[in-house]
Amino acid sequence: MNGQSILSLRGLHKSFGDIAIIRGVNLDVAPGEKHALIGPNGAGKSTLFHLISGRLPLTQGEILFEGEAIHGLPPHQINRRGLARSFQITNIFAGLSVFENLRLAIMQRRGLQYTVWKFAHRLREVHDETMHLLEQVRLAARSDTIAGELPYSEQRSLEIAMTLASDPKVILLDEPMAGMSHEETSYTTGLIREIAQGRTVLIVEHDMDVVFSLCDRISVLVYGEILATGTPDQIRNNAQVKEAYLGEEIGA
Repeated sequence: MNGQSILSLRGLHKSFGDIAIIRGVNLDVAPGEKHALIGPNGAGKSTLFHLISGRLPLTQGEILFEGEAIHGLPPHQINRRGLARSFQITNIFAGLSVFENLRLAIMQRRGLQYTVWKFAHRLREVHDETMHLLEQVRLAARSDTIAGELPYSEQRSLEIAMTLASDPKVILLDEPMAGMSHEETSYTTGLIREIAQGRTVLIVEHDMDVVFSLCDRISVLVYGEILATGTPDQIRNNAQVKEAYLGEEIGA
């Protein structure tokens, strides 16, 4: 599958002193795939995301994006190559409007972040792209709302829009449903399904209903190692996965 992969992890190891967190992870993610990474707390999922996005250096191994090594590159260079990440905790400017938050992200991608603010309204292309993305994440009607006043699910929608502002080929979503109600989870799941069209998504998520309904394939990370990778049905019926993570009740 390596020749068809947009993102490949090869023999990844990450240790902090004598403590091994990631222990020989191999993973291939295909173009256009919605791939979930699941596992118990402490399994190393967020650490793995830090490694892929360049926030932590590898101890050993390699990370290939479109066949080229990206390990060792700083996060902003990885982002420019087409890989973007959202975080567990909402990462927005709470005192700015929804429109201003997203406009800043778009201006940064275009190298316009140092443009004098009084001229920003003249950047018609930036304005149009901002509104297009707001419509894509269902926030156009909220464009003038102060971001910190949005409901939590809409704050996450704004963060997803800011992730999309870099026009990524691969999106890493780190627990996007964390802290959401059932209604908010349903809303955000539908949004991710829409924005994933034509893009590759690698998602860490604890809500198994979301994982099994949204993703094409699932990888199970336990104690820093991939225990199994397969379709939702294959993972649901995997005896090792049930024992190590899902439990018989969910597996059934």
